[in-house]
Amino acid sequence: MSRICYQLNLQATLGGGEIFTRFFTAALSRLGWRSVLLVARDAKFWPGFMPEGVELRPVWDPASILAALPKESSLIVTHTALPEDLAPQIATMHRLTGLVHMPLYQREPRGLASYHRLFAVSEHVRASALAKGLRNVHEEPLYGVADLQPRSGAAPVRAASPYEWDERKLRDRVFGWVESHTSAMTRRPLFRRLPGLCLGIVSRLTPIKQFTEMFSILAPVLARHADVHLEIFGAGGYASVRDLRRALAPLRQQARFWGLQTDVAAVYPQLDYVLSGLPEKEALGLNIIESQLSGTPVLAVRAPPFTETVLDGATGYLFEDPRKDGGQAFAQLLARIRGPGQRPDPRLATDHLARFSMEAFSSRVERALAAAVQGV
Repeated sequence: MSRICYQLNLQATLGGGEIFTRFFTAALSRLGWRSVLLVARDAKFWPGFMPEGVELRPVWDPASILAALPKESSLIVTHTALPEDLAPQIATMHRLTGLVHMPLYQREPRGLASYHRLFAVSEHVRASALAKGLRNVHEEPLYGVADLQPRSGAAPVRAASPYEWDERKLRDRVFGWVESHTSAMTRRPLFRRLPGLCLGIVSRLTPIKQFTEMFSILAPVLARHADVHLEIFGAGGYASVRDLRRALAPLRQQARFWGLQTDVAAVYPQLDYVLSGLPEKEALGLNIIESQLSGTPVLAVRAPPFTETVLDGATGYLFEDPRKDGGQAFAQLLARIRGPGQRPDPRLATDHLARFSMEAFSSRVERALAAAVQGV
């Protein structure tokens, strides 16, 4: 088998899985593998985003995927699960492996059963795959790396749209057109933190984060303290943003939306704490890892995967799921961190953070690939 890895990622927008694809490819390069990446024909962000030397091959349907793969048996790593009917075809010709980027919570694995090996990004995701009856799951989670290089341009942090418009929907096309023409005539304010405690969300505003559910409980808690501010850096679909605004209504001017930022490395140091969403649909939380590596501690629910990535008391604080206690534990934690005393500095937890270094990640990838190619 040649040292060429054929990866597949068919996502149309840039998110955590695509950032993972980037540093996974960097790890492959460190290990002596060359990468060919099959991408959706309409995804425009890949050129210039991936490390140098990666060949991009656009695909658009099962036939084009098959045509883009070599005739000789090769290592295939998917970041987007193959359709149920296509996975067995490719598995008969190649060593088919794949990253499981999301917990299989209310999801059906289907085609994943045809894979020779699956690599979970956390123990939380791995447990969900085993619970679905999959037995081809690698025994060690891969976790991830705080890869801020492609999103670090030293640009000022200015307000941007909080919406990701879906051009397939007439409503979104109309709203997007109105927003673009309106924003062209308005000034984009520069972010400046307000006096008091600054909590931040640095994330896409997608349903899996469950921000709406969380803040329907926590917003009244935050609203009791006028010196606590919530700054939201990220974008989402129209319904996600609408519902989140409704949940945050008790906060009034204490919550501000700043939209999707291209330079998140400039955002993290300006926050006192980064706040996670709810846990069960979350796979890993690259933003949680990035925040800690940037020196900003994290507030997260005491449950996987956050118990895997946050060292309680050292790189942040874990609190009881507000759906269980109505936000009482969070209220107690908020009173504690508003008081005098220094915030924990995650950068001092060197052993914990070393798990998320490129060196440690590359070692885990090396062991995973060794297990994947056994018998080939």
